[in-house]
Amino acid sequence: MNPKINPGRVLILAVLCLLIIGSGYYAFQNAADREDGIRRGLDIAGGLYVLMEAVETEGREVDEDTIDRAIQIIRMRVDELGVAEPVIAAQGDDRIRIELPDLEEVEQARAIIGRTALLQFIGPDGEEILTGANLVDARAQRVIEQSPYPFVSIEFDSEGAQIFAAATEEYLGQPIAIVLDGEIISEPVVHSVVPDGHGSITGTFTFEEAAELALLLRSGALPVELRELESRMIGPTLGQRTEEIAVYAAGIGLALVLLFMVIFYRAAGLIAGIALVFYMTLVLWALTYLPMTLTLPGIAGLILSIGMAVDANVIIFERIKDELRSGRTPRSAMEGGFQRAFRAILDANVTTLIVTIVLFSLASGPVRGFAVTLFVGIICSMFTAIVFTRLLMRFAFRAGLIRSGAYVGVRGQ
Repeated sequence: MNPKINPGRVLILAVLCLLIIGSGYYAFQNAADREDGIRRGLDIAGGLYVLMEAVETEGREVDEDTIDRAIQIIRMRVDELGVAEPVIAAQGDDRIRIELPDLEEVEQARAIIGRTALLQFIGPDGEEILTGANLVDARAQRVIEQSPYPFVSIEFDSEGAQIFAAATEEYLGQPIAIVLDGEIISEPVVHSVVPDGHGSITGTFTFEEAAELALLLRSGALPVELRELESRMIGPTLGQRTEEIAVYAAGIGLALVLLFMVIFYRAAGLIAGIALVFYMTLVLWALTYLPMTLTLPGIAGLILSIGMAVDANVIIFERIKDELRSGRTPRSAMEGGFQRAFRAILDANVTTLIVTIVLFSLASGPVRGFAVTLFVGIICSMFTAIVFTRLLMRFAFRAGLIRSGAYVGVRGQ
């Protein structure tokens, strides 16, 4: 027996739909905000692109550790510029790609990126004791009996060992500041004389913090000459225009899809439209607060995930139609349709998720942006289609709005 229309439930459902639409509009406005919304990549916001190559110095080969040190140094320098979400990543075995979106001081950025790192050990009276040229190695070490925390072991060359031994004897009980590019990165207190050039920096470190400090120390100990291979300023006009076109295209496409759903699936299509707005809300909030940058390929991944979200609803409604044609009641057909569609939706989406994970792991740059947005979109679309759409349809049935097979476009049911 089909339920009668329940005005109270209908009102609740209407309010819920209005809240979803309102939250979607708010999420869109927040995401579009240039300062606090989704972070735009270089191809959308414009900015500085620099490709640098690490050159061997003093007979030392450029390896992965060398590149990691250089990246860490550059990242510290870029932080001085206040650039939001810079991209600083290895490209190949000996190159570093730097993307600084929304940059105003271009020449200042080039100067900061290209300067040589300077590591100094400064005494409590402000006098330089040693530089990074005397530091042979620095490594994070696990907990030992004498200390419950990880620490950083440091090693100086023969000349540095003598100077450091004299300094630790002179400044026993006082701090020695470790300064990189003019910034204090650590200020340990001398607890004992270090006679052989092998010392340790202790504190309440986590192992990750100790490893980061060791990396910074090694960065100063092994200066890397960076040669600029390519540098160009990318204007935002093309990116902004493309972004606007993509937004308009997505809006028109979404409206056409909703029209299609309503024509072919009637009330169920309208419910799917509301669920799709909820899906877009989830995606926009995720892209706003995840530590990622949106690029033009990322927008392509987002639009593709919208199509997959609609496809999941089409599969569900076609399964419901099959159940209705077999003679089942509207409520039974609805539940059976969701159950039968679940496996097909899961298989299709899981295989695509695997592809996005592989892309993210093996690719770099804009391809990663495509993989991230597609991954987020698929996760949100699966939740929306399998869980949220089902909840809305159940509520609509209890409200008496779904009373026959006509709610999915099946006549005579």
